[in-house]
Amino acid sequence: MGKGAVVGTAVVVCAAAAAAVGVAVVVSRRRRSKREAEEERRRRAAAVIEEVEQMFSTPTALLRGIADAMVEEMERGLRPDPHAPLKMLISYVDNLPTGDEQGLFYALDLGGTNFRVIRVQLGGREKRVVNQQYEEVAIPPHLMVGTSMELFDFIAAELESFVKTEGEDFHLLEGRQRELGFTFSFPVHQTSISSGTLIKWTKGFSINGTVGEDVVAELSRAMERQGLDMKITALVNDTVGTLAGGRYVDNDVVAAVILGTGTNAAYVEQANAIPKWTGLLPRSGNMVINMEWGNFKSERLPRSDYDSALDFESLNPGEQIYEKMISGMYLGEIVRRILLKLAHDASLFGDVVPTKLEQRFILRTPDMSAMHHDTSHDLKHLGAKLKDILGVADTSLEARYITLRVCDLVAERGARLAAAGIYGILKKLGRDKVPSDGSQKQRTVIALDGGLYEHYKKFRTCLEATLADLLGEEAASSVVVKLANDGSGIGAALLAASHSQYASVE
Repeated sequence: MGKGAVVGTAVVVCAAAAAAVGVAVVVSRRRRSKREAEEERRRRAAAVIEEVEQMFSTPTALLRGIADAMVEEMERGLRPDPHAPLKMLISYVDNLPTGDEQGLFYALDLGGTNFRVIRVQLGGREKRVVNQQYEEVAIPPHLMVGTSMELFDFIAAELESFVKTEGEDFHLLEGRQRELGFTFSFPVHQTSISSGTLIKWTKGFSINGTVGEDVVAELSRAMERQGLDMKITALVNDTVGTLAGGRYVDNDVVAAVILGTGTNAAYVEQANAIPKWTGLLPRSGNMVINMEWGNFKSERLPRSDYDSALDFESLNPGEQIYEKMISGMYLGEIVRRILLKLAHDASLFGDVVPTKLEQRFILRTPDMSAMHHDTSHDLKHLGAKLKDILGVADTSLEARYITLRVCDLVAERGARLAAAGIYGILKKLGRDKVPSDGSQKQRTVIALDGGLYEHYKKFRTCLEATLADLLGEEAASSVVVKLANDGSGIGAALLAASHSQYASVE
């Protein structure tokens, strides 16, 4: 081989080597660039989570401040202050069930697109609830936007049909009229235990001619048109009904809280501690107050940018601030908003933001709960939920763990804020500490109802632990939180009994 050929070959080899080196450098740079991009993405995700952790932080000192603010607003609402956020509505329930009630009583629970009719046979202190039955009826959509007469005639007709199915296990005492407790879960200005005027329809109802009218009178006239001989002896809010149902089972129940789609609380107040009460003091000396605590607001509440945006875009901006932070209607939506931020800022679910993640309220709190309770090592159930709800086919393990952390932060904040509210009620009642005079500790029971509390185990556990922490070990030992499953339904029937027209002759 000649010198020229050797040199040529060497040049070709060198060129090939240089090209190989060049390719290697490009590949290396791409890998480094990709690695750096991934590190940057993780850094951004961590920054969002850190920010959420700070905004959603609820240290015990903050919760105590919120409880103090709750007490202040409760006292303000008990005064004749029309601008008080907490309405502290007088329920006119001054006789809670004692267990001595006897006879057959009915309840009607109207609070949404369905209503329930209930009957209970009460056997006094020994036998208690001897028997009970109920039926659930769907309201035809056209009646939700029709006339008042059409709606109440339909309800009265269904109630009459239900009465006709009374079996041998139910006995109306001789010479007595059937009596009904009416749970009406719409805004009402109550004027007595058995009368109240409708302030406005909500929950998809829009009926002409009922606003400003007495809803008890409307239903009574409809029952008369059906030929149904029944007297409405109690008009109650569902939370007041839960309190009555809880007291019937346990005489130490002093308050009831509903934590479901929405939230509310009711408690037993001393009548002489209600400055806006203008009537004669009830013989019992007590009055049940319907707090409407979902509208509680305070600068101490740890509202985040996510809460502010949710409130601004809601149907009732500036209202129900507390409810929007702790109730089942909103927890899943708060999670969605945080995940959307992570998807935009840190490509949590890939380079393209899932279209469904942009849809408001697509992530419901029951779905959030199911994801939060996933204990599998690879969070496969959480991944399946993200696929079903958001259409994300393949989520990384990291994305699933970040989603789990978001659920944890939102649920924990909600549960701790709810516990602060309950602690506030206990403070108002003087049940938040051990008696300093050495007298015996009073047992205190809070009746809790609602799907959020009943079915979201981590929320429930966190709430109970937080309340115990706020109370301290000694005071917590005498405070009991009890599930009052469906207390509002039977509660209305029990209030019909405790406010019966025949109560004075028994």
